[in-house]
Amino acid sequence: MGKQGPEYFKQREVEDLKSCTLVPGFVDAHVHLALSGTEDAGEREAQRKASLESSSTRIRDHLKEHIRHGVVAVRDGGDKDGHALVYKHRVLAKSPSPVAVKAAGQGWHASGRYGNLIGGSPQTGETLAQALARRGAENDFVKIVNSGLNSLTCFGAETASQFALEALVEAVKKAHGLGKKVMVHANGRIPVGWAVEAGCDSIEHGFFMGRENLEKMAERQTVWIPTVFTMAAYAEKLAGRSRESEVAKRNLDHQLDQIRLARRLGVPVGVGTDSGSLGVHHGQAFCKELQLLLTAGFTLEEAVQSATARGAALLGVEDHTGMLAPGKPATFVAVRGGPERLMEGLKSPRLVVVKGEVVDGGKDFLSQRLRGSKEEFRQD
Repeated sequence: MGKQGPEYFKQREVEDLKSCTLVPGFVDAHVHLALSGTEDAGEREAQRKASLESSSTRIRDHLKEHIRHGVVAVRDGGDKDGHALVYKHRVLAKSPSPVAVKAAGQGWHASGRYGNLIGGSPQTGETLAQALARRGAENDFVKIVNSGLNSLTCFGAETASQFALEALVEAVKKAHGLGKKVMVHANGRIPVGWAVEAGCDSIEHGFFMGRENLEKMAERQTVWIPTVFTMAAYAEKLAGRSRESEVAKRNLDHQLDQIRLARRLGVPVGVGTDSGSLGVHHGQAFCKELQLLLTAGFTLEEAVQSATARGAALLGVEDHTGMLAPGKPATFVAVRGGPERLMEGLKSPRLVVVKGEVVDGGKDFLSQRLRGSKEEFRQD
């Protein structure tokens, strides 16, 4: 107790959590804070072109949703103009959020290939390594897009690697030299295989990458973020379009099979929702992604570890969350009932505590702390 006598504790409300299950605060290792999961095509297009000020409102609201669902750290995979990274530096630097934010800013894709939604391409005559070095030191991660989208019309379709293996090796070496980890969007055998061979730190999505790549990832301990709920969301939201919905369901089943194999092989699997994708809503999607790990054969303990300690290590936020242990920050989620009711309870946690402070998104706590003034969002 030290210098904190009885009067110290009388001044504070005591929370009785004996009927609750406590787990460390969760980490969503793949989000897009500037985008929402809306199904409105016009609104999605408007979000892609939105100003920094407009995007800041969504980012603030999305952070509220994350904390409301027990997510205390996120890794942003980029947006077209890097608004999430700017928001972090201009707003969160002055009014810190209970949610630890790591951001890539803008991702890198090859000219003429998929990726404009979340970033840009190296300049003419510039290598990928030169481009990411030019970008500067503000971003927390480097994001590389090394394949196309996962097809919803042709089951199992694979696209070519966006970058040559040599270019990826050089870029990863440069990023690591700058002290930055590399996350790579990649689907299909060759795009994933080259990214792993180049030494990337995590594979994002990884649809149809195959056993050989999973074995290589297990050997190298390359983290995999499957974002499997995206296919469940597509299957539901595109139900009126039979072909796309059918392929999405097959993609979902195939990805679950890959997750089962990854577990057996010892691939380190983290939890990332790809929130901002169609039908994938910030905060809400986390429990659904976690549930799919259970569907794929993970034990509850394994799934929670993927969602906490593994994500914290990947993001480098072990000082923020990761585990419940003496000497560690008091960051945890309390849900009503025993462990068998954890998944149901996560839909509405009893409370969320971040570094000893009770956070309640339902009382406008974050609205006050993340409000920011319009002056902070003006572009220079």
